[in-house]
Amino acid sequence: MTHILAIDQGTTSSRAIVFDGDLRVAATAQEEFPQHFPRSGWVEHDPSDLWSTTASTCRAAVEKAGLGSSDIVAIGITNQRETTLVWDGKTGAPIHNAIVWQDRRTADFCADLREAGHGDMITARTGLLVDPYFSATKLKWILDHVEGARARARRGELLFGTVDTYLIWKLTGGKSHVTDATNAARTMLYDIHKGRWSRTICDLLDIPVEMLPEVKDCEADFGTTRSDLFGREIPILGVAGDQQAATVGQACFEPGMVKATYGTGCFALLNTGATPVASHNKMLTTIAYQLDGTPTYALEGSIFVAGAVVQWLRDGLKIIRHAKETQPLAYSADGEQDLILVPAFVGLGAPYWKPDCRGAIFGLTRGSGPAEFARAALQSVGYQTRDLLEAMQADMGRTGEAVLRVDGGMSASDFAMQFLSDIIGASVDRPKVLETTAMGAAWLAGQRAGIYPGQAEFAANWALERRFEPAMPDETRSAKYARWKRAVAATISV
Repeated sequence: MTHILAIDQGTTSSRAIVFDGDLRVAATAQEEFPQHFPRSGWVEHDPSDLWSTTASTCRAAVEKAGLGSSDIVAIGITNQRETTLVWDGKTGAPIHNAIVWQDRRTADFCADLREAGHGDMITARTGLLVDPYFSATKLKWILDHVEGARARARRGELLFGTVDTYLIWKLTGGKSHVTDATNAARTMLYDIHKGRWSRTICDLLDIPVEMLPEVKDCEADFGTTRSDLFGREIPILGVAGDQQAATVGQACFEPGMVKATYGTGCFALLNTGATPVASHNKMLTTIAYQLDGTPTYALEGSIFVAGAVVQWLRDGLKIIRHAKETQPLAYSADGEQDLILVPAFVGLGAPYWKPDCRGAIFGLTRGSGPAEFARAALQSVGYQTRDLLEAMQADMGRTGEAVLRVDGGMSASDFAMQFLSDIIGASVDRPKVLETTAMGAAWLAGQRAGIYPGQAEFAANWALERRFEPAMPDETRSAKYARWKRAVAATISV
């Protein structure tokens, strides 16, 4: 047995990737699933879609690799974070659709919490800002709005979990109700300093602690799969939320290293080592990974819309049929036009944290068309990334050039990555293996299983595919970014 099966359950699709004994991709399978938008600002998933696409892609990837279940040493899981599920602990039946991390339905309640003076306490314990982004208020909403739910939760009949917990519960046939420290740290219920669920916050939100999962290291025994799923029981040995798994996959093990992952959203993490750094610039303090009972902390900035802006071009405006069309369109855009797109479709994340504002476009002319929209969409990700990096540098008390490691679907766009390098005024490194999120989960499981090397050797094997260097004049960079800041200010003020 020399292969690891990595499950990468994302916001718009589920993927399974088989890695061989040298951490090379042997096969991949992927399935998209529907998004549900019951109201403006609400985003849901059908839990059955999360499970069925995960199970089917796992089987397909193993088959495509020409392997059998006997070839799989272990499973690693990485997942969309904060998305919230509640299900019957006996039957496994969800009591409501999964409420996705992008969902903003609890914005008013979060404002009430802040106005009541609870914000500082919650931030001190969890490292997070009080925002609908996180799981806690989504869970409270379900308990408040599904008839009889809170009473059932108090009787121990209902279980809560983020996507990793739900998948593990399904994979193990209900034997394991567990999560890892990185996913727990994104719920707004977990004390990242004491390493346990906060009863104070649970009591404040009237959430029974008993429905929360057991928290483990990122490398741990999370249970074994049902034998009927893959033909034999397979141990689950590695779990991390998608952005933390990407941090591991990018080998950002040293304090000061930073990575940005461009998926549906964009998430930048800066390793701060054994010390949790409190942010004064609306960044999040979180757990980057936890090994041998010891957490390594990070500062994180979250952009809600990155790759999703390309989906909007495709599905909303219908000006492209495939994401790959954006790059040639962007290159062909009129140089005399300079559209600014602020993609606040579900509010603005860090460092603004404005859940109620909505998107806007500035600089439109009669000549603005698909090419100019495509360029503005790709550039919006670079502008937002600079917002994050400047806030992080201020929190760390550092300025100056740093190298940014990138991954995720949008990182394949040379146009987007060159603009990113130009607007941040720093080098952008793209690795040979862009599947860093799945690789991080695979490495965690494989190291636990004893087939993959330790941190030092793993980091030494990180390979660069291309480095993008800034080519934009300083004056142009400053002018463009100033215009972006004015556009954001105008968007927020509407």
